Amino acid sequence: MKRQVRGSGSMAIANTSARKETTEDDTEGAGDQAQSPQLRRELGRADLRAVPEARRALRELLRQWGKPGRSDIAELLTSELVTNALVHTDHAAVLTATVGPRGLHVEVRDFVGRRPRVSAPVADDGTNGRGLVLVDSLADAWGVRAHGVGKAVWFDLDAEAA
Repeated sequence: MKRQVRGSGSMAIANTSARKETTEDDTEGAGDQAQSPQLRRELGRADLRAVPEARRALRELLRQWGKPGRSDIAELLTSELVTNALVHTDHAAVLTATVGPRGLHVEVRDFVGRRPRVSAPVADDGTNGRGLVLVDSLADAWGVRAHGVGKAVWFDLDAEAA
């Protein structure tokens, strides 16, 4: 079951499952990530062509992971985070996705400190305002982690649920 976590420190927004949250200072699991398949892409400033490219690259990474349909969820959530980073900041971003024994971890780091907010979409606003609502609904855990410059918005999909 998901629970909403609010607190001080580096975690400003989080929606988590029962597993441990990570911060920049955590070293637990670092060895897992070094051995795990990983995707890393630099996304150009306002380059919305990066969205379908990120989906294709993630699909390739996930080819052997999870049940049918689970990679579709990962692609959808990744494209939402990438789109948000490119549309709502005027900077480049970095996409990182790691597949490990516990599941999939995806994060999109941008270089703007302004935190995203989950808000109910407005009915007459087309498709705008639904990205983080989707992430909140479909991810097993998600959150925002501050960096020295900017932030990383991340989500996890558990391997057990796949």
